[in-house]
Amino acid sequence: MTTDNQPVDAPGSSVTFINIFEVAAEQVDAFAAQWEQRAAIMSTKPGFIDSRLHRARSSESRFQLVNVAHWESQEAWEAATADTEFQARTRAARENKQTPITANPALYDVAVDFSVPRG
Repeated sequence: MTTDNQPVDAPGSSVTFINIFEVAAEQVDAFAAQWEQRAAIMSTKPGFIDSRLHRARSSESRFQLVNVAHWESQEAWEAATADTEFQARTRAARENKQTPITANPALYDVAVDFSVPRG
């Protein structure tokens, strides 16, 4: 399988970071505001492409928020997440007893790509 004419596992190929959050529906707005501050830090880092935070339409959904971000490489993502200010903010978010969350972060490569034919 290839992405942008590169093997999926090619060194230096772009990666997708996905983080699925379990957070109480009534805490989503507060968490999203904090997430936006952390995303602003990441957006200034070399290799950052984009990031979107998705919100569940139903307050009954187990995962209320899903972050999907794209980075030029795994190395760029690793360097960015090593930032001390970012680390402090993510640690504070995890330890905040008023807005308890469970994060499920991982890096992903495209396994299958379907697109609507253009033409």
